Amino acid sequence: MAWAGGAIAIASSNLMNNLPAGLIASSTVMWAHSPERVIDAMLIGVDLGPNMSITGSLATILWFNAIRREGEGVSFMRLLKVGAVAMLPALVLALGARILIR
Repeated sequence: MAWAGGAIAIASSNLMNNLPAGLIASSTVMWAHSPERVIDAMLIGVDLGPNMSITGSLATILWFNAIRREGEGVSFMRLLKVGAVAMLPALVLALGARILIR
């Protein structure tokens, strides 16, 4: 159950942005009276998930504007590849640790 909550939070934060995804997740877990592990997994997903896409968080969008202003270019696919390599192991470890530890 917690893995699914984390996965949904990751997907939604990459599709819409982590701020609205976090607000929706917060409302959902309060309404559903979710267990603490599910809530924590969703928080981890909303926090780490957006590191895979440009639109995932406002900070990433602002960094891309600054990078482009300096004449550097980073494509969406490059960020996705680097994000997958860096974020996925961190996410699996964080979710695994939270689910296994009381």
